[in-house]
Amino acid sequence: MSGEVEGLLRELAPQVLGILVRRYEQFGTCEDAVQEALLDAAVQWPEQGVPDNPRAWLTTVASRRVIDHMRGEHARRRREESVAASAPADALTVAAPGEDRPGDQDDTLTLLFLCCHPALSQPSQLALTLRAVGGLTTAQVASAFLVPEATMAQRISRAKQRIKAAGARFAMPPDDERAERLRVVLHVLYLIFNEGYTATSGPELHRAELTGEAIRLARALHRLLPGDGEVTGLLALMLLTEARRAARTGPDGRLIPLAEQDRSLWDRRLIDEGVELVSKALSTAELGPYQVQAAIAAVHDEAPTAAETDWPQILALYEVLSGLDDNPVVELNHAVAVAMVHGPRAGLARLDDLAARGRLDGHHRPAAVRAHLLEMAGDPAGAAEAYREAARLTASVPERDYLQRRASRLS
Repeated sequence: MSGEVEGLLRELAPQVLGILVRRYEQFGTCEDAVQEALLDAAVQWPEQGVPDNPRAWLTTVASRRVIDHMRGEHARRRREESVAASAPADALTVAAPGEDRPGDQDDTLTLLFLCCHPALSQPSQLALTLRAVGGLTTAQVASAFLVPEATMAQRISRAKQRIKAAGARFAMPPDDERAERLRVVLHVLYLIFNEGYTATSGPELHRAELTGEAIRLARALHRLLPGDGEVTGLLALMLLTEARRAARTGPDGRLIPLAEQDRSLWDRRLIDEGVELVSKALSTAELGPYQVQAAIAAVHDEAPTAAETDWPQILALYEVLSGLDDNPVVELNHAVAVAMVHGPRAGLARLDDLAARGRLDGHHRPAAVRAHLLEMAGDPAGAAEAYREAARLTASVPERDYLQRRASRLS
């Protein structure tokens, strides 16, 4: 399947699913039908050509699968007849190839809210968002999270059952719930991007299919909510971070830290777009954590060299961010900024305070940051020990290899 066809199918998947769920109300059945239609298209379109109206084609094929399923279940026959009797005359008909009905609007935002329903666990929200809104197959989602396909299939199936049991309706949440639900949607997209940019386990540092999908979904959300500062901030943050991807690993796959990267490899197009987005958000919208994180990323990306990084500005932004988001990762990065402005011992004092409160216990990043700051402070033995501790704690092969090399060099 060509990249062009694959990209088109992922773009259309949430639109078609939204149309079907609005018509038939059965999320699980509709989602299965859309996946089957996407597979049909993936086989037929490369050989026969993309139809004039690909969304209508997918809607037609998936609708027929839903109707066949409804007719094939004797226990649902009475409900089907009731739907047919009470729905508009065209509700159970499908659009002819090449035409869409006026009511077939883009329900991507509603679908995102449904997949991030509070009744679901975070892993289920991630999986369901990637499959239902992202258009990834179960096998692709399983591969992205390094679990067997059968395990991921069970997770997705349970998520759909839980949505049904919760009585979730395919509609925008009430006004008093919308802001909190949007916060969850943004967090899910943020987690998808982070898992792709720095995989928490496995042999690869970066999973382009996840970062690409997170950016695509963030762009779609921004088109739907262009005036929301945090939606804009999240998209900007993703673009400014993704811009550095080509410089993060060497030809042999080794991790290259930010300060040592060849900045000529950074994607200036993404940087320019990200800077423009965050600048607009900061000047027009209420301040939020994603906007501040994007501003920090912009300061890094606009520095010609690592030595020219405006660390005082970054420190000031982290102090603003700390007041907006009580997050241990933010505190950890804040400690680095403190060290770069006021010296490594000041940063280490911040780390000691973080450790005393038990935040990020068992995570490799505090040990890695401590090692870096000890190295800055002229304590190679302490730094080597901390690097080895960080290597022991991480499940990422590229990060482990990098940390072990740093320890060996100091030893």
